[in-house]
Amino acid sequence: MAEYVGAIDQGTSSSRFIIFDTDGNIVQVGQREHRQIHPRAGWVEHDPHEIRTRVREVIADALGKSDVRPREVKAIGITNQRETTVLWDRRTGEAVYNAIVWQDTRTSQIVAELAGDKGPDRLRKICGLPLSTYFSGPKAKWILDNVDGVRERAEAGDILFGTMDTYTIWNLTGGPNGGVHVTDVTNASRTMLMDLRTLDWSEESLSLMGLPREMLPAIRSSSEVYGEVQGTVLDGVPVAGVLGDQQAALFGQACFEPGTAKNTYGTGSFLLVNTGNEPVASEKLLTTVGYKIGDQDAVYALEGSIAVTGAGVQWLRDQLGIIRSAPESERLAASVEDTGDVYFVPAFSGLFAPYWRDDARGVLVGMTAFTNKAHITRAVLESVAWQSREVVDAANEASGAPFKELKVDGGMVSNELLMQFQADVLGVPTIRPKVSETTALGAAYAAGIAVGVWSGTDDVTRNWGEDKRWEPSEPKEEIEKRYARWKEAVQRTLGWVKD
Repeated sequence: MAEYVGAIDQGTSSSRFIIFDTDGNIVQVGQREHRQIHPRAGWVEHDPHEIRTRVREVIADALGKSDVRPREVKAIGITNQRETTVLWDRRTGEAVYNAIVWQDTRTSQIVAELAGDKGPDRLRKICGLPLSTYFSGPKAKWILDNVDGVRERAEAGDILFGTMDTYTIWNLTGGPNGGVHVTDVTNASRTMLMDLRTLDWSEESLSLMGLPREMLPAIRSSSEVYGEVQGTVLDGVPVAGVLGDQQAALFGQACFEPGTAKNTYGTGSFLLVNTGNEPVASEKLLTTVGYKIGDQDAVYALEGSIAVTGAGVQWLRDQLGIIRSAPESERLAASVEDTGDVYFVPAFSGLFAPYWRDDARGVLVGMTAFTNKAHITRAVLESVAWQSREVVDAANEASGAPFKELKVDGGMVSNELLMQFQADVLGVPTIRPKVSETTALGAAYAAGIAVGVWSGTDDVTRNWGEDKRWEPSEPKEEIEKRYARWKEAVQRTLGWVKD
């Protein structure tokens, strides 16, 4: 009998279920979008109940379109938008408020108060992260502080906290009827609440943020059986792998040796570099858990998080109407030789790595009467590569071992103009894998390893294959001159928000 592994990819804009065969090839995909809710400027929410429904629908969609029988699916892995935060009632399963999305900036005042006189790095030695609106802890505090009665219910043990992996697992494994309340080390490392060395919740972090430990999930490895599915066509199938989306891509790209790295181009972009079994400190990048397989030691990573890359193309389409579809951006940008010295810095909700500035806002600079929509579109695409160069530079500085190549994945790697420019900007080859859905694939591998479909990471490395590589072609002197101009443009974004 054939064997398959499924992966739930609960992302920022949609939920997907992808079925993989034992060679790591995609067999079938089910995908459904969910609403993006913006109650106020800077606020971004999702309806968790809508997402719960979409997850079940995409499982049925993928299986219904394939010849795979439910009993041939040996395990399910989960990958997810990481810092997005939801609190819900353990007895009813009802969320007490919408999920607050990782992009949301409403907690800026909370973050400033938490930093106090000790500054934004007061917890960095514990959790590897600066105090920022990006992470889950301040989001949970906001809900407890602003939704009537929730703090009292949480302190009484009636409220559960989770990122979207936790919420999905709890609902898939029974919900109010015995649902398993767990997270994995990668997602826990994005909350600002976990001690990177003990891999347990930090009492200091919990005390600072005023969060009851009773509402937190148990922290488990990224590859083990957590529970079995209930209430879908896959009843009885073990949920056996969990990796936050960027760590899942690191795993799916077979970056198992220290110094290997990948960059994922999605709504935002995320560079992760494997640093081995010890966390590496950096003031510019995040120190995070890369993955942990069962009882093996945790593997750590440095991460360069960029808030807006693919979202910049969506902005061109949805807000400005310059393009009608994302693929159109490549054709329009290619219609001009360069940006005409126009630079776009998409600090829509501040800047993440390497600046960590909540007070920054987006700028489009260098425009003249000659500037047209093609120049602006090209500037938006080039901003993706320039931002990635900044986090690669920071990673090279922290590790002391410059990159020799960069594995790339995510939706934007189909844009060949961008990928060539990325190679030019970095001065090293960019390499696209044969299976570009590395996020879901990484979660599938973690689950399959837990139940014996694959024996370990050697099988992942053996399945990985190169699809295309782009070699640098532009003169370094010209690239460095333009990079300096990019840095000037970034400076114009800083300090825009005064309150």
